[in-house]
Amino acid sequence: MGNVETLVVPTRGRGLVEITALVQECVGRHLHGDGLCTVLVRHTSASLVIQENADPSAARDLEAFFARIAPERDPLWTHTTEGPDDMPAHVRAALTATTVSIPVLGGRLGLGTWQGLFLFEHRRRPHRRELLVHLGG
Repeated sequence: MGNVETLVVPTRGRGLVEITALVQECVGRHLHGDGLCTVLVRHTSASLVIQENADPSAARDLEAFFARIAPERDPLWTHTTEGPDDMPAHVRAALTATTVSIPVLGGRLGLGTWQGLFLFEHRRRPHRRELLVHLGG
């Protein structure tokens, strides 16, 4: 048993979008004690990561790393129907996570001091990404 809420997050294209506050608002509406918050991104070319949220260079370095390990126009890619950034986006999503679970303590996400929850957009174009937030306690 629990509460489920759908959130829509706009992206500006490839990169990290911090969603910690948005998810915390959802927690605050439904869960005032201890429990568990599970977030699912309902797409195959975006993912979720818990990452440092204090120094923006951490996000830039993470994005640069993924550009190197899953580059566009790799001759191995055969799935290019939606453009050259499609298959690299699927690989990047497969290497990260589409679901994360975070303990809730006293109505607050149990993240560490320097941790934030991010939607990781892997496509070049802006998108509206749908997230399901499930709260149980």
